[in-house]
Amino acid sequence: MILVAPMMDLTDRHCRYFLRQVCSRARLYTEMITCGALLHGDVEQHLAFDRAEHPVGLQLGGSDPEDLARCAKLGADYGYDEINLNIGCPSERVQKGAFGACLMAEPALVAQCVSRIRREVGIPVTVKHRTGVDRIEDYAFLRNFVATVAAAGCGTFIVHARNAILKGLSPKENREVPPLKYEYVYRLKQDFPQLRIVINGGITSGQQIEEHLAHVDGVMLGRAAYHNPWLLADAGKTRADVVRRMAGYAKTVASLRQVTRHMLGLYHGHPRARLWRRLLSDSTLLKQNHPGLLLDALDAVESRVMIAA
Repeated sequence: MILVAPMMDLTDRHCRYFLRQVCSRARLYTEMITCGALLHGDVEQHLAFDRAEHPVGLQLGGSDPEDLARCAKLGADYGYDEINLNIGCPSERVQKGAFGACLMAEPALVAQCVSRIRREVGIPVTVKHRTGVDRIEDYAFLRNFVATVAAAGCGTFIVHARNAILKGLSPKENREVPPLKYEYVYRLKQDFPQLRIVINGGITSGQQIEEHLAHVDGVMLGRAAYHNPWLLADAGKTRADVVRRMAGYAKTVASLRQVTRHMLGLYHGHPRARLWRRLLSDSTLLKQNHPGLLLDALDAVESRVMIAA
């Protein structure tokens, strides 16, 4: 089971459509959407997506069970396959909203949220979280959190295998500085064999994916999948196949830049990767807003290098 992580300002609907062209099997997720944004903002703008994106999960940020239930119902009505609760984001903005990673210290409240959402929707409710917060390093803390939330009906736990440091580290540093604790995630699967345990954090290669799948049920990739999407590519598919499909999709989008910004890594590791990135980020070409730019860039890259895509 392969999943692509919710990533703020990255995994919008255009990114997800692109990733689906690369990989037919990965489960995709929205950016985290706060309850406030859904309850007081433009629901269509936040939740609309292309049916080609399935399977796709809606990640919610919040801590009020009733608000979360209302937002989950909106997501289910829009056709999402899963509701995922964010208990992993360490940003100060999220902490001020009393949700994200700080909720790991309140497993009973998280359990209440999960239970209330499950009463509202018939689709799976999952939780994405860390191994701990701040200086809490013991496995027992993590195990108690999972046990409490699982008792409320959560059957899937996506574990970013690092602690969240709530003060002193930026979100980026929180993805890199706290040490990885893969063994904690493996122990969860041993202690809760009936649960689906997904591992996340620091995974950047196909070999690592296979190694982790020997211990857990799934692997979630984040920025590694965004910057090198071909890591997830379906067997037999070519980059040219993907570009042609995206050129067709781009005709339905108001701004070509909304599409091309997510495709810069498609030729990662390819001899003409730099040319590809330059063409797709050229402001003069993008101003023309013509989907044919994708096909022109494809021709430029493929014609100069006589190797398989």
